Amino acid sequence: MEFQEDALERAKRVKLIIFDVDGVLTDGGIYIGADGELFKPFFCRDGLGITLAHRAGLKTAIITGRQSEHLRYRAKELHITEVYQGNLDKREAYRDLKAKLGLADEEIAYFGDDLVDLPIMGQVGFPAAVGDAVQEVREAAVLQSDYPGGHGAVRQLIEFILKAQGKWQGLVAGFQAKTSMDGLAQ
Repeated sequence: MEFQEDALERAKRVKLIIFDVDGVLTDGGIYIGADGELFKPFFCRDGLGITLAHRAGLKTAIITGRQSEHLRYRAKELHITEVYQGNLDKREAYRDLKAKLGLADEEIAYFGDDLVDLPIMGQVGFPAAVGDAVQEVREAAVLQSDYPGGHGAVRQLIEFILKAQGKWQGLVAGFQAKTSMDGLAQ
C-alpha cells in the first residue's frame, strides 16, 4: 500500500468514510440479466470491514452516480444509512451529508476510483484510491490500496484508519475472546 507521510495523522481525525460504489465497493463490472436487471459483485471482507468500522464508532456513507436496487439492499445489510444514489456530480450530496452529520472536511475520508470522484477527493481530509484507480485519482489520494476495487481495497483502507486510531487490536481481540458476533455482516 502506498501512502503519503501525513496519512497516519490524517487518518486519526476520520469520523466518516464515504465510498463510491462502482469500481470501489464492486469491481466496476455491471452484469445485466435477461430481463434487464443489474447485478454487481460485492466482496465479503470489505463488508466485514465496514461492520468493524461501525463497531469502532466510525460512520459510513455512499455517494454513487448510478441507481441500483441491489445497492440499496447491500447498504441496508451493512447498516449504511446514508446512501446517495444517482449523483454523478457528487458535490451536492457531499455538502448535504457533511451538514447533516455536522462534520468538517478533515474528519471525512472518501474512497474513489475515477474522475467523477476528484471534486470530493479535493475537499476531504483523507482522500483514498483503489489500486486500479485512474492516474489522476491515484495522484489525488493520500493512500492508494494494493487491491483493485471490489477485491479488498475497502477493507485495507478501513484497517489503515482503525490502526491509526488505535482501534484495530481491540476489535481483533474481541474475535479472539469469542465475544458476541451479533450485528456482524459481511
